[in-house]
Amino acid sequence: MQARLKQIGWFSGDVTGYYGSRTTNAISGFQAKRGFPVTGIADQRTYERLLSMTRPPTSDELNNVKPKPATPAAGTATWDADPRCMTGRVICISKASRSLTWVIDGKAQYSMDVRFGSEATPTREGVFSITWKKIDVISNLYGSAMPYSMFFSGGQAIHYSADFAANGYNGSSHGCVNVRNMTLLKQLYNTAPVGTKVVVHW
Repeated sequence: MQARLKQIGWFSGDVTGYYGSRTTNAISGFQAKRGFPVTGIADQRTYERLLSMTRPPTSDELNNVKPKPATPAAGTATWDADPRCMTGRVICISKASRSLTWVIDGKAQYSMDVRFGSEATPTREGVFSITWKKIDVISNLYGSAMPYSMFFSGGQAIHYSADFAANGYNGSSHGCVNVRNMTLLKQLYNTAPVGTKVVVHW
């Protein structure tokens, strides 16, 4: 359960298997976010929702094996690669590692942290392309700022999020891919033209 909570940003530190204050606080936050009674106890409803939002933990996750760095030197293969990202110029987005990597001919150039939509407004997975771009965008649905937007699937875009920068993973987008590193996002925006391939995967 701790490993699953960690996957979606509610639990930090090592997985212990001990249901102490950190686990109670994590469950309480998870419950509050979903409008459940806040008890800090993983009742059936809470646990089933957690299962629906996460995947079975890997052995590394259960044994606190640290992941490889998200920003490798160009040309190395230590990033969270997907076979669909290995040809041409690709924005490769991993939900598992919560990272976006700019890839050229299978070589990672740089990576940045990202966050995704909630279970109510999930970020779509698959192979897409940038359909249009705009630096200054305000969401028609939510009224929020979406600087340096690169739209890839309907209204879903890669864009800077001030909320993500301020609050990290204690929140989610409405389906877009949020970025908190403005400098790297500007670099990507200026590098990736309309038509650039986008892969969103686990």
